[in-house]
Order: sequence, then structure tokens, then C-alpha cells
Amino acid sequence: MGKKNPFLFRRSNSSSTTRRRKKGGESPLLMPEQSAPSSPNNEAVSTSKTVVKVKKKAAGARLWMRFDRSGESEVFECDKSVIIKRAGIPARDLRILGPVFSNSSNILARERAMVVNLEYIKAIVTAEEVLLLDPLRQEVLPFVDQLRQQLSHKTNSSISGNRPLALRDTESNLSASGRWIPVPETSESLQDELPFEFQVLEVALEVVCTYLDSSVADLERDAYPVLDELAKNVSTKNLERVRSLKSNLTRLLARVQKVRDELEHLLDDDEDMTQLYLTRKWLQNQQNEGLSGGVGSISFNNGAHHLRRLSSVKSGSMMTSANLYDDDVEDLEMLLEAYFMQLDGTRNKILSVREYIDDTEDYVNIQLDNQRNELIQLQLTLTIASFAIAFETLVAGLFGMNIPCDLYYINGIFEPFVAGITVASIMLFMIVLGYARWKKLLGS
Repeated sequence: MGKKNPFLFRRSNSSSTTRRRKKGGESPLLMPEQSAPSSPNNEAVSTSKTVVKVKKKAAGARLWMRFDRSGESEVFECDKSVIIKRAGIPARDLRILGPVFSNSSNILARERAMVVNLEYIKAIVTAEEVLLLDPLRQEVLPFVDQLRQQLSHKTNSSISGNRPLALRDTESNLSASGRWIPVPETSESLQDELPFEFQVLEVALEVVCTYLDSSVADLERDAYPVLDELAKNVSTKNLERVRSLKSNLTRLLARVQKVRDELEHLLDDDEDMTQLYLTRKWLQNQQNEGLSGGVGSISFNNGAHHLRRLSSVKSGSMMTSANLYDDDVEDLEMLLEAYFMQLDGTRNKILSVREYIDDTEDYVNIQLDNQRNELIQLQLTLTIASFAIAFETLVAGLFGMNIPCDLYYINGIFEPFVAGITVASIMLFMIVLGYARWKKLLGS
């Protein structure tokens, strides 16, 4: 009997534990001596905990699309910590790409990446790849198609131009010692090619500017008929349509202004534009880390030739390998200036529509003021007529009193007397009306 008591105690303990599990959702703490018989339950509990953690991570993941230099793409889901480690950007840059800053426009330069937030295009660009956020949105699909087409076209053209590139590399081997060499005319097309990050930026700016231009065109197409209808007929319906039009115009102007201000900020700061040259920094890091001697300088010069674009005037000039380290921002400056001018033209179109709205509102206000003046003149005319009639009423009221008067006893005097005071009232009305016109209180 003494040996059975402990076993009975343990069975009751396990049954109470089972009840607690059924009643509550949490697993109880087990004693070390109970771990052996309840090992399957512990594994089930640990498995359920693992599943819950995986679901939490999946809930925090977002959809990304990756493009490499050749235009190959893949769609994947990952957490923001993976993106931070992969692109080497701080966590606050991912907040810029979040929904809180969805209406802002930013182009930020980091050590290894460029953060692009232009309207609905939210991407992280490095020297080797592009990470695009929410690529399946309806607004982002044109950017995805155009970027894939652009990178694929560049890849095909670079493959077809391998032979001229080999000739140019042979000539560039002579520049390892730092001597002056002429740049051949045949390599101008290769030098005209922008770095990878600027190709992506160019496609993003082109898509955004095209979208904004189309939005402004739609706004102009809807604005002018509405404003002309308001000028013809001032009604509550037309005023409501113009109010909605002005609110849309204000929002569109703010969006264009944000992108334009961001480009203007970059154009005013050469240091920020220098930091956007990711390929140049990547090549310099490759040279500093792994490359040494003449072979390293030759291969670096071959890659760095793609970063500089010379015009036809400069194509016959002389250059040295030392100039490759200069902070030349001509390529990016010309790129940003082109789209800055396009956005400035779009902004001028919006301002012209707003000026037309303001002119229409001024015209409507002039019409309303004219009608208001006509109402005031009519009111003044009626007031003068009321004054003349009041004079006749005053005379009639005086004779209506029970005051002795000799005129009461004259036969046939009523009609001439009424006619006389009526003519007097009319004469009084004409006199006061003439005085008002003489003082220019009434129009002619």
C-alpha cells in the first residue's frame, strides 16, 4: 500500500494537468521527473510555438521584385531586416518607402545603394541589382515592363558590341603607366552608356513624368469645358464641379512640385550627385580590396570607361587614368536637368490651368457684382417711388381726418383734387430720380 500511493498521486497530478490544458490555452510548467513521459506533448507544444513564429514573420514580410543588370527578374517575399542587410541601408530608409510617406518624393544616396521614392515607384538600387517594392500594383507594372525592356536591350547591345570593346580594352592597356592616350571615335557609343543605377533612375523618372503629363492632359481636357459652362451659367452644380476641379489641380500640383523640388535639390548639391555614382564607388572598392598592380589598374580603367560619357567635341581630346577619380557629375546632371525641364513644363501647364480658373472666377465675380449693382439700383428706384406714393398717402390721410374744411362743401372737387396730388407725386418722383442720376447713384 505504501508503494502505490506515489503512483496514485502522480496519476492524479497528470489528470489535473490535462484538465488545466483543456481549460487554459497555456502549457503548464513540468517538473524534471515528468519530462520523460510527457515528451510527445512537449514536442507538440514546441511545434505549435514554431508555427506561430513563422506566421508572424510571414505577416511582416512584403513583396519585392529583383532585377539584375541583364534584366532577369524574380519575385520574392522577405522581411525588412533581410533587405537592410542586403542593400546596406539604415532602417529609416525603409520607412520612407512605407505607406506613411506614400505621397512624398525622395532620392537618397547611401554608401552602397540609392533609395528611390517617386510617386508609386519605391525601389532600392545598388550597383548590381534593383529591389522594387510592391511590383504587382497596377501603377507599377509600366515601370516593370519598361525597366525589363531597357535592361534587356542594353544587354543585347553590349553582347553585339563585344568586339569593339575588346579593341578598346587593348588600347586601354597602354594607359596602365599613366601616359596620354587618344580616345577613338568608335568607342563613343560605349562611353555614352549610363551606369546601371542611372539607367534605372532614368526609367523611373520617365515613367513618373509620363504619368504626371497624362494626368495634366486629362485635367486640361476636363477643366476648360467646365469653366466655360460656369462662365455661361453660374449655378450650384457648375460651382461644385469647379470646386472639385480645383481640389484635383491642387493635389496634382503638389505632386509635381515634390518631384521637381527633389530634382532641384540634387542639382544644387554636387556632393549628393557624386554619392549617387554607385558603380564608380563599387569599382573603387573592388580595386582597393582585391586588385593590385598593373592588372588591377588596367581592369579598373576598362570598367571605369563606362562611367564617363564624352561628347563628339571631347572624343578627340586626351585623357589620363588619373582623371577617372574626379568627381564628374556631368552625366547625372544632364539626366536630371532633362527631366527637371520636363517637370517644369508640366508645372507650367498646371499653373496655366489654375490661372484660367482664376480668370473665370474673376469673370464670374464681375458678373455677380454687376447683378448686385443692378439689384441695388432697382431697390433705390423702388424706394424713390415709395417716397412719392407716401407723399400722396400723407395728403389723403390729412383730408381723411374730421377737421372742418371749406373744400368739403364744394361739389365735384374730388376728382380734380385726386388728380392733382397724383401729378404732384409723379413730379416728386421724377425730381428725386433725376437727382439720383445726377449724383450717378443710378445708371443711365
